[in-house]
Amino acid sequence: MKDHTAQMSIRGGRWRLYVVLMGVPVSQWPEHDFGPTPVVPPLTERSRALAALGFVFTDGAEWEWEEYSETPDDDTSPVRLLASVKVRSREGGAP
Repeated sequence: MKDHTAQMSIRGGRWRLYVVLMGVPVSQWPEHDFGPTPVVPPLTERSRALAALGFVFTDGAEWEWEEYSETPDDDTSPVRLLASVKVRSREGGAP
């Protein structure tokens, strides 16, 4: 089975989880919106969301967190968080 990267980010107070599918338009990537929440969705909620999208974590996968500037090369720009984890399709799930 092919591995993919699932990513999670927040914008406007809403955490969104999506699975990056190479060669597929971004508008067609599987995604889940956790709704408005001030906290990071717990691991169990992330796992359920991925399962609903047809994916599971790869063996030994762990979430990695990265900071990035909303406006590159601007030290005063707001900092955003991006989480990534390796996933694979479930049997009979999405590609």
